[in-house]
Amino acid sequence: MNVKQRYLAISGLYFIMAQSIATPETSTGYTFPAYNLDVITHSLNHPWAMAEIAPQTFLITTKPGQLLRLEKGQIVAQVTGVPDVYYASQGGLLDIVLHPDFHTNHLIYLSFAQGTASHNHISVMQAELSGNHLQHQKVIFSASPDKDTPVHYGGRLLFLEDKTLILTVGEGFNYREQAQVKSSQMGKLLRMKDDGSVPDDNPFTDDSAVDPYIWSIGHRNPQGLAYDPRHHVLYEHEHGPAGGDEVNLIEKGKNYGWPVITKGMDYSGAMISPYQQYPGMEQPIVDWTPSIAPSSMQIYYGDMFKQINGDLLVTTLKTRALRWLKVQKNKVMQQRNLLRHLNQRMRYVHIAADGSIYLLTDGSDAKLLRMSAKTTAPAQVPKKSVAKDKLQPGSA
Repeated sequence: MNVKQRYLAISGLYFIMAQSIATPETSTGYTFPAYNLDVITHSLNHPWAMAEIAPQTFLITTKPGQLLRLEKGQIVAQVTGVPDVYYASQGGLLDIVLHPDFHTNHLIYLSFAQGTASHNHISVMQAELSGNHLQHQKVIFSASPDKDTPVHYGGRLLFLEDKTLILTVGEGFNYREQAQVKSSQMGKLLRMKDDGSVPDDNPFTDDSAVDPYIWSIGHRNPQGLAYDPRHHVLYEHEHGPAGGDEVNLIEKGKNYGWPVITKGMDYSGAMISPYQQYPGMEQPIVDWTPSIAPSSMQIYYGDMFKQINGDLLVTTLKTRALRWLKVQKNKVMQQRNLLRHLNQRMRYVHIAADGSIYLLTDGSDAKLLRMSAKTTAPAQVPKKSVAKDKLQPGSA
């Protein structure tokens, strides 16, 4: 059995286990605002992320390598000029973010798996969007070293308020020790300038033994990033093994422990580490055991759901929910699962400019959903609401 087959086999086994041991919801003392849920579009082939380039106009990435333009609920074009991707298992075209000055420079950034089965890595491309075409493409960064597994890429991108770019890089599944090796970029959060170069104020630029891009170390497969601009806080979440999914409060130069400390077990049932805490290693602010498989995260600020301003929204694959984390003073006070009855693996959450919440489901026939406040007028976009997809306002 090769690496990919072994990974899929043990992942499938644990998926069955996770479904039989449901993650309990915290007792509710807060109420999520009443909402409507509409299906905006469907038949998406393994979408991974989206970005809003204008009101009701989005770019959606799909793992096989498509960049789709959606306007007013309709897919109107496939954007040309995207990079060639290594599409296998968890690899492919992944995240998309807009440059903070997108409306003047039209720059977008894509993360994608690049290479071959025996030598692959995560890369970042910068390109200028011109109509439905990417031009002036430039790969500004490629993580090293290469690996020979098609999993645990990380791949999430996020611009900070100083216009530097954070990239999450997974540890490749078979290379978990690399997460603690400071000369390796695997299992790290990396910080770069918008042209891919190293910022002078990165924490280890004066240490020749440490990779200068490193912002934090000790991560497994980080796929969630959210920055709170009001409190200047960076949140990250990552997949654990059989248990040990976590949310971390990221600080410059800190060590988040993987694989030295974890509450998870190996998929085989073997112990990964005897330690759940260790000197010099940070504790998560949230641990999910059993795993929920968190796939993306946003911090909500908007006018449509003012009651949840400052809270975290996390999509989950295994527990098939939008998970609402009530946050006060950087602490998660309570959690609640939304949309469980849809029984859809949730891939990505996006907060639109109007404050509505967009959700991409996962799979070969995925949907784009929109949550809007019940008290607002219906959005002026074509809707494809189906009875089974319609929720009672505020139900979870």
